Amino acid sequence: MTPLELYMNHTKGGLVIFTANSHPSSREMGKRIAERLGVELGQLQVYQEANRETRVQIQESVRGKDVFVIQTMSKDVNTSIMEMLIMVYACRTSCARSITGVLPYFPYSKQCKMRKRGSIVTKLIASMMCKAGLTHLITMDLHQKEIQGFFNIPVDNLRASPFLLQYIQEEIPDYRNAVIVAKSPASAKRAQSFAERLRLGIAVIHGEAQDAESDQVDGRHSPPTVKTTGAIHPSMEIPLLIPKEKPPITVVGDVGGRIAIIVDDIIDDVDSFVAAAETLKERGAYKIFVMATHGLLSSEAPRFIEESAIDEVVVTNTIPHELQKLQCPKIKTVDISMILSEAIRRIYNGESMSYLFRNIGVDD
Repeated sequence: MTPLELYMNHTKGGLVIFTANSHPSSREMGKRIAERLGVELGQLQVYQEANRETRVQIQESVRGKDVFVIQTMSKDVNTSIMEMLIMVYACRTSCARSITGVLPYFPYSKQCKMRKRGSIVTKLIASMMCKAGLTHLITMDLHQKEIQGFFNIPVDNLRASPFLLQYIQEEIPDYRNAVIVAKSPASAKRAQSFAERLRLGIAVIHGEAQDAESDQVDGRHSPPTVKTTGAIHPSMEIPLLIPKEKPPITVVGDVGGRIAIIVDDIIDDVDSFVAAAETLKERGAYKIFVMATHGLLSSEAPRFIEESAIDEVVVTNTIPHELQKLQCPKIKTVDISMILSEAIRRIYNGESMSYLFRNIGVDD
């Protein structure tokens, strides 16, 4: 037997790949990964009952096997999460040796910080997955890398930047005349990482559109009144904080006569991207691309992109967006199933994962 045949026989005996069949995108992603690994998808049935409860039925033995559960987040993200949790728990109660979740986009990742009287929902989701029986997690481009600390299991946070960089080099003929743009100072590190590997310049958009003068005098920008009470000692008064206001929009860097490539990790509400594109057009950029890993593209995003100054939006297939592509031809997709299949193969064989992170910047 050749080494490949020995490997395939080994994987067919102990590797099982499940994917939720309630959404076509998960099934399609699972098929691509299984084909690259030379195995068949595991037999699993996931469906909604009449009362919208999720039911999972495993139709083959997983006792003592290494199970990989692939789940892409659909528009109904809460149903997708429950499917994932129930699939993992079903494998755990069926005595699987290990259960690895493959979530290219981690849900609720934007809610990873405390906001006013809100909550850190990402921590809750992580706890639920670990409690259900997950022993390992494969994901891609977490919104904040610190999310890995919410888990008490190994987390492999893969990067999509090599695929996006390859797209820039192969699909943008005159990319040497481009400049990498951060639409806000918060994404400047990611833009810098892209620019360094492409050997291009960088520009940063800072500030926000200013309100009209009539809006400035309507009382909304006035500081709150301070009420003094006898219960507070005069020496313990809290100093009055000045409201934080952003300066007018400025572009740090030269984009005149250049191709502008805006990079970010998530593109969902496209208002900020559309506003950034208009600003870049005013500054002389003649072509504008948007590169992002996760294309949520919710609500009216496709229509706004189609009517905007953006020439092309490039996202990966971590999230299904077939309907959005039909509404907006400017949206292009990059397939990242190859790196997911390689991660699964290496984890199953106990090989090092460092190969998948070669030449990857910390700020990607």
